[in-house]
Amino acid sequence: MENNSASLPPKQRVSLRINGAERQLELAPWTSLLDALREHLGLTGTKKGCDHGQCGACTVLADGKRINSCLTLAVMQEDKDITTIEGLAKDGELHPVQQGFIDHDAFQCGYCTPGQICSVIGLVNEGKAKTLDDIRDLMSGNICRCGAYVNIVKVVQEALERSTAQ
Repeated sequence: MENNSASLPPKQRVSLRINGAERQLELAPWTSLLDALREHLGLTGTKKGCDHGQCGACTVLADGKRINSCLTLAVMQEDKDITTIEGLAKDGELHPVQQGFIDHDAFQCGYCTPGQICSVIGLVNEGKAKTLDDIRDLMSGNICRCGAYVNIVKVVQEALERSTAQ
């Protein structure tokens, strides 16, 4: 009789550079970056929202570019610098975009805020936003169910002004 028992593929050793620190993990090859961050590294600042890349709650930065961590496999991010919300503050000082969210009261429930903040930083890094319509279009992948968009746009405008002044 033939053995038809299915076996899972072996876990893979994955090296990830998260918030400036090298991390070694043994992961199933289908583990999303989001699950690696939250379930294996305990970095729960990145939120699991829709799990389909539609809400942006899981947005992190990979080599300074924003990505939906629920849509990428952790193994695909080896050798990239991954920055999560936990990696933005330095020496006890908030990142200017984090401070902007506080200054402009740009969050209500706060659930989407980590993804929004990472997305704003990625948007500034991309250098594509020139107008208010650009900002709204380029931030459209991040959904705020509380409707804090007006104040979030103020944060983006401030971040863009700061980046062009430097």
